[in-house]
Amino acid sequence: MLVFLTLAFGLREWGADVPPLLIEGLAFVILLLLGLRVRAARKAFLVAGMALSVWLAAAGEDWLSLSLDGLDKAAFIAAFFTALSTLRNVAETSPSLQRTGKFLASQPPGRRYAALTVGGHLFALLINYGSISLLGSLASQSARSETDLLIRSLRSRRMLLAIQRGFISSLPWSPLAFAMAITTAVVPGASWAGSVLPGLGSAAIILLTGWAMDSIFKPRLANPPRRMPVEGSWALLSPLFVLLVLLAMTVLGFHFWLDIRVVGVVMLVVPAIAIVWAILQHSGSGAETSLPLRVRRFLGEELPAYRGELVLLMMAGYIGTVGAPLLQPIVMAAGFDAEALPPWLVLASLVWIIPLFGQIGMNPILAVTLIAPLLPAPETLGIAPSALVIAIASGWALSGATSPFTATTLLIGAFGNVSALHVGLKWNGGYFIVTACLLTVWVLVYGLVL
Repeated sequence: MLVFLTLAFGLREWGADVPPLLIEGLAFVILLLLGLRVRAARKAFLVAGMALSVWLAAAGEDWLSLSLDGLDKAAFIAAFFTALSTLRNVAETSPSLQRTGKFLASQPPGRRYAALTVGGHLFALLINYGSISLLGSLASQSARSETDLLIRSLRSRRMLLAIQRGFISSLPWSPLAFAMAITTAVVPGASWAGSVLPGLGSAAIILLTGWAMDSIFKPRLANPPRRMPVEGSWALLSPLFVLLVLLAMTVLGFHFWLDIRVVGVVMLVVPAIAIVWAILQHSGSGAETSLPLRVRRFLGEELPAYRGELVLLMMAGYIGTVGAPLLQPIVMAAGFDAEALPPWLVLASLVWIIPLFGQIGMNPILAVTLIAPLLPAPETLGIAPSALVIAIASGWALSGATSPFTATTLLIGAFGNVSALHVGLKWNGGYFIVTACLLTVWVLVYGLVL
């Protein structure tokens, strides 16, 4: 059903006459079926969604239309997630990418952080959260080779932070990131093509700030470890660059040629690339990467294993969509008028509010879909839609570094044998303050000056 939903949503984006009720009905059934197999914390999101729909009906709102809009948003999230998971499935079994990751993790201390943070950024463009899993496991394996416990701990922390910050730096611009997919969908008049250049500016700030702080505050050891020779060369990165160029040319080519939203192109093109890549792996490795076996595992094991994440993400989109109309009169009754706020305050606050909401367990998808309808239209503020997109996406990226409830901090904490809260506040606390200040300046300069 997830695969069929992805195909139906993708075809609708490409102009096919797919009945909206088919997509919304599929999303509803998928949520019910997955909801039966998730833990109580995830079931609470389903209960909250149903309660909000009842509240809409009691308040005299058009609850059915709003609920269908929420299901459409949930369907979009499920389809986008499923499409990306096909590429992650194939990439994680690629021998060339494994060799690339091992090469990056084995760099000497002087350039290890830079190699891993840039590598984490590039890997994130292909395999999303899989980049943290792949590089994190290789980094942990590399750190374990160090016999000195202090050096092992310091090396592990620096390597894992490089990977995490490389990953979050992809969020403000990558066409395969939920941050851009959701934000461009909720900001009127926004598009990925119009937001990508300022998004790259945010990405550069996130990357360079992490590298600079690591260089400035790196520990100075009295007896530094002996450097081991690095196996391989930078030519190992060539397959990664080839894949990224192929992906970029294909997605952007169809986007500009046929005027289809980037997310719509991704839903059909990315699975097609993944299938071709899987066939090439099968022909090169034989039975170890059998295509029928891969398909059975993907449908029967991998996708069902994502049930918790899917329910959380889909319901975040649903709750944000149906909750925003209920929140708006409450906010207005409290005397808050967003249209009276100066544009600089709106842009600056978005960089900080989203990560702060992340500290109380609010998923960025939920935060953005709740906040965006309360914001004035970009033309009312006198700014470009891309300025709002970059402010929101920058805050989203910072939430990925600090929130103890996001997959990034949970994964990094697991590899570093510390809690996600420790990663967010202790490891990334100072980094968050510095980066948030720099991103605020960048967002204001872009939105009000450039």
